[in-house]
Amino acid sequence: MSHRPSATPALLAGLLMLAACATAAPLALALPEAPVLLLGEQHDADEHAVLARASVEHLAAAGRLAVLVLEMAESGHDTHGLPDSASETEVRQRLAWHEPGWPWARYGPVVMAAVQAGVPVVGGNLPRARMRDALQDHSLDDRLDADGLARQRQAVDDGHCRLLPAAQLPGMTRIQIARDLSLAQTATRELRAGQTVLLLAGAGHVRRDIGVPRHWPAALADQAHVVWLRAGPTGPADVAGVADAVWPTPPVPEKDHCAELRQHLAPDRR
Repeated sequence: MSHRPSATPALLAGLLMLAACATAAPLALALPEAPVLLLGEQHDADEHAVLARASVEHLAAAGRLAVLVLEMAESGHDTHGLPDSASETEVRQRLAWHEPGWPWARYGPVVMAAVQAGVPVVGGNLPRARMRDALQDHSLDDRLDADGLARQRQAVDDGHCRLLPAAQLPGMTRIQIARDLSLAQTATRELRAGQTVLLLAGAGHVRRDIGVPRHWPAALADQAHVVWLRAGPTGPADVAGVADAVWPTPPVPEKDHCAELRQHLAPDRR
């Protein structure tokens, strides 16, 4: 599998400036021609939504953007057929937007940039109605090899602050795999010759080793380009085999994301 080098220091400086001033010019060097471009964001980093919007605007202006696929909307909902003059209310209705989970103030500008450019926006996430079935679908375990499945379970465990009861971890991992599979299948359906499908999701979903690319044929996975958007200095310096590039942005204010989760999940993992 071939991997592309991370962005150069000069390009990274341009991207940091981009996050501050919201101009798409530096992206001309950062967005390679690829059938699928995967942007892995940190959901509470507003700069990542700025970069996503700029990516949409740059690709659309170049006539390269086929569709915007979102983790933030469920599969089965899209804006196909809506005019570029559609209102935010119309767009949110078509996408069945779930405001409590995905703040429209953050993601709305990304979505509307695509709509106003005449580019369809497509939900890619696993519908909540299918999560119970995924929880019990043992065939999903076979989607990853033993090492990949172990890493995915560890990622799910870490993502839940290691508070999940041990008995729940396999099922929650299957849901994560099913969500990655849904995103992968949605992007595949939207492929257009000579254009790029832009997929925006959490960084964990776009990982080459255990995420969306693992559910594609090798030929498509090798041609796709995976970018991690990283707020601050956290995260591994070496992302070989996980992402093709890292775009750093300023850190976000520290917050104890586990505090609320501790109120809902019992710490007993016996």
